[in-house]
Amino acid sequence: MRDTRESRLLLVLLIAIAFALITVDIRGGEQSPLDGVRHAAASAFGPVEKGVAAAVDPVGDAVAAVRDSGDRSSRIAELERENTALKQRLGSDDRNRGRTRELDALLKTAGRGQYGIKGAQVIAIGAAQGFSWTVTIDIGSDDGVRRDMTVINGDGLVGRVTTVAPGTSTVLLASDPKFTVGTRMEKTGELGFAGGQGDSALRVELLNGKAAVHKGDRLVTFGSSKDKPFVPGVPVGEVVRVEPSAGGLTRTLQVRPFVGFSKLDIVGVVVEAPRDDPRDTVLPPKPEAPKPAPTVTVTVTVTPSPSAKPQD
Repeated sequence: MRDTRESRLLLVLLIAIAFALITVDIRGGEQSPLDGVRHAAASAFGPVEKGVAAAVDPVGDAVAAVRDSGDRSSRIAELERENTALKQRLGSDDRNRGRTRELDALLKTAGRGQYGIKGAQVIAIGAAQGFSWTVTIDIGSDDGVRRDMTVINGDGLVGRVTTVAPGTSTVLLASDPKFTVGTRMEKTGELGFAGGQGDSALRVELLNGKAAVHKGDRLVTFGSSKDKPFVPGVPVGEVVRVEPSAGGLTRTLQVRPFVGFSKLDIVGVVVEAPRDDPRDTVLPPKPEAPKPAPTVTVTVTVTPSPSAKPQD
């Protein structure tokens, strides 16, 4: 098409229509009129993404071993046996050793929280139907995945399932600006809401504007009604900055997420919530502060030389 006045007007019109559709989709949420289109797109392109990922990934079968662990993960010994089998399948090269560590951390996190999970791999980044911070994973409704299920990895909260096709699912990451999750502070139990800010830290609004918060304090998910979209006790992040209090009803925190969203690979979809709220038990132990080195005191005693003569 030649660069004419009509072509430029057509381009502007198409862009305006695209942004209008995005706005309608965001405001509509689960009742969005575009939800059917999004689901159809996922059904059409999901198998292609999954096929390409399987072709270039020789260790994909290893993750499938934890897809049948949807039963409540209360049997630690069973998880350890699964983990040993996975390590043997993954081999010894550098990339697979890293994936083995990810699987090991995922299974341990699921065990501590008593989460029933389905293991999955990230096979695509982003989504054709919007500008959200999303990933596509290689399991879907055929594997028992449903919309609004919590997604975790060995470090903590990854996001929530938004679109489900038979063999793939789309996950909205916690870093997305439209993402919101209820949080609870470790130990104090102060409640708040965390929201994504793209590649920046999470922004948390505490409901108590006078809450005592310090750098290094940690947060977990509070949990949702009927555990959807969020189960309780999933590690969220660590406070890196406390905004100055202006006497308002809320208090704002900047929180570094535990999960590295730019390097996601192995994740787990929580298909069964814990019977009891795990509270802070899923959080890893805090590293002990280094002990100061003892001060060595050296005492020097001067001994007179035998050849020295006393002065008159």
